[in-house]
Amino acid sequence: METWLVTGGAGFIGCNFVRLALAECEARVVVVDKLTYAGHLENLEALRGHERFHFEQSDIADREALRRIFLAEQPSAVLNFAAETHVDRSIDGPGEFVRTNLVGVFELLEASRALLAESSPAQRDAFRFLHVSTDEVYGSLGPTGSFFEDTAYEPNSPYSATKAGGDHLVRAYHRTYGLPTLISNCSNNYGPFQFPEKLLPLMTLNALDAKPLPIYGDGGHVRDWLFVDDHCRGVLAVLRGGRVGEKYNLGGNCERSNLEMVDALCEELERAAPVVENAAMARAGASSYAELRSFVEDRPGHDRRYAIDATRAREELGWAPQHDLQSGLALTVRWYLENLEWCRAVQAGRYGGERLGLATAQKSRA
Repeated sequence: METWLVTGGAGFIGCNFVRLALAECEARVVVVDKLTYAGHLENLEALRGHERFHFEQSDIADREALRRIFLAEQPSAVLNFAAETHVDRSIDGPGEFVRTNLVGVFELLEASRALLAESSPAQRDAFRFLHVSTDEVYGSLGPTGSFFEDTAYEPNSPYSATKAGGDHLVRAYHRTYGLPTLISNCSNNYGPFQFPEKLLPLMTLNALDAKPLPIYGDGGHVRDWLFVDDHCRGVLAVLRGGRVGEKYNLGGNCERSNLEMVDALCEELERAAPVVENAAMARAGASSYAELRSFVEDRPGHDRRYAIDATRAREELGWAPQHDLQSGLALTVRWYLENLEWCRAVQAGRYGGERLGLATAQKSRA
């Protein structure tokens, strides 16, 4: 039986991938996760006792811990979902992003290289190191155009800069050491198990409590939105059929501004949790969720637009997203409405819905 080592498997995208892998593949899945504020055992609770699932709490930047795990598990594939991901937090504290997104990737690559040095030729040929990255490494687009796999990197935040550095390390280890690597760069994910600091879960929970829906700047920043299950299926397609040494863009073909996404979310909430049935909205004297929208100071260095061209993944791997925005939002909103206890549990003592990412701007005015 193959063993897949999934780092960051207790986080948002990682836990969705682990579920997919166990449901549709035959591999044994070993999750390695540090369990930071955004990685939770609650995300994996339903998998407890599964015969092909094993969990290891560890930091991917911990060299000795990684070597122990690699030696014990002998993985045939490493899928690196582990990352600090929230741009606002990278503005307030970039150090953790450097540790995980750069040093952690380096240690994973070194552990993989050491493993292959002791492996048979057949094992080396079958091994894959798949690094899951982001479209933010490419920087910001104007009103037209898309990111391609050969688009030059121009990261504009500490988060995207550290992710770009990780991508470069992965590419270099393939070119220098012959490590069988793959890279995927995805657009903005949304869906179940996303920590409530991100736009859609934060807006959902705020709306249910009749709190303001804070929108950065003029709300015109555009993202390509991708339902998390579609992304996970794309990662699986890259693992199974991607050409060693290549990278694949995975996008939702769903460009929307932040304001458009909030409006669409408000419409879906009205269908799933009508305002007339929401006591908090009645107390606030609000007749629609859209009335809660509030425009706030923009994020420093906020990229204006991202858009992914996923032609390579479609033509080489046969992958394409299966969810449009309406179906993806409906599934997402329903999940959060049915899992409010999860939301309370993962936020407890860690995050209270406060605004992050203004530290640099505040200091520059001081």
